[in-house]
Amino acid sequence: MNDHIVTAYDTELKMLTAQISEMGGKVERMVSESIKALSSMDVVTARRIIAEDRAVDTMQREIDEAAILTIAKRQPMADDLRVIVSCIRISNDLERVGDMAKNIARRVIDLNGEYTSSKVVHGIEHLADLGLAQLQDVLDAFAARNSEQAMRCWSRDEQLDEFYTSVFRELLTYMMEDPRTITFCTNLLFCAKNIERIGDHATNIAETVIYLVTGQAMMDPRKTAYEEIGVNENGEGK
Repeated sequence: MNDHIVTAYDTELKMLTAQISEMGGKVERMVSESIKALSSMDVVTARRIIAEDRAVDTMQREIDEAAILTIAKRQPMADDLRVIVSCIRISNDLERVGDMAKNIARRVIDLNGEYTSSKVVHGIEHLADLGLAQLQDVLDAFAARNSEQAMRCWSRDEQLDEFYTSVFRELLTYMMEDPRTITFCTNLLFCAKNIERIGDHATNIAETVIYLVTGQAMMDPRKTAYEEIGVNENGEGK
């Protein structure tokens, strides 16, 4: 980031970035601990995660307010404006990831200690590992302003989606084979969907990092494919 004549302006921009890093670290911990709570049916940890979500909401509001105040005071342009807009976008995605962790924690409480088989949970744990790694990597890409790393994170979302589909089918199979697992597996299905959504938000953050570094919004690959064959998204010729 280029030095500014007004030192306070530099400080404001650096503080925004630092707030994103702090919020990202807290959200990462919430996701990780929510999965551990699910694996061990730890209701105490689940309740703590639900309570911590309020702090994440507060952090998101503080980032938005600081960003808007900086825009009003400094009237930023070019690179500086992209930093501020990116912080607003990323804080919104991180707030939603916090909600996903809270939702998983709520499922732990709903299950009330019911635990069918550790085998059933293994797929969820691996799915969570993929989602959490994607989130961690894209936050590192933001801190390093690394668009190539962000692009790699963006590309990995397809792998997460494919594994989510595999977990979904596996849980349905368990329910068909043993109706006694229906309640437990249904709750796991909701947990799996929340993890898949975490990957989607990590993808959003990756797109924001690419915009921050390059100044260009990512082209939807589906739109590119339509353009290559000379039709619009409705299949109509141009």
